[in-house]
Amino acid sequence: MGRHAEIARALAMRAKAAKLKSDGAALGDESLKAEGRRRETAGRIAQAEANAARRTDRH
Repeated sequence: MGRHAEIARALAMRAKAAKLKSDGAALGDESLKAEGRRRETAGRIAQAEANAARRTDRH
C-alpha cells in the first residue's frame, strides 16, 4: 500500500472513531464511546507510523 493510501486509511479510521464516540455520547452508551476511543488510538498510531515511514523514505 502506498504511503498516501496508508495516511488516508488512518484518517478514515480516526473519523469513524470520532463518529462512534459522538454516537456513544448522544445515546449515553459507554461501550460505543470506549470503542471509539480504542479505534481513535489505533488510527493515531497508524497515522504516526505512516508519517514516520514517509519521513524516512525521503532521506
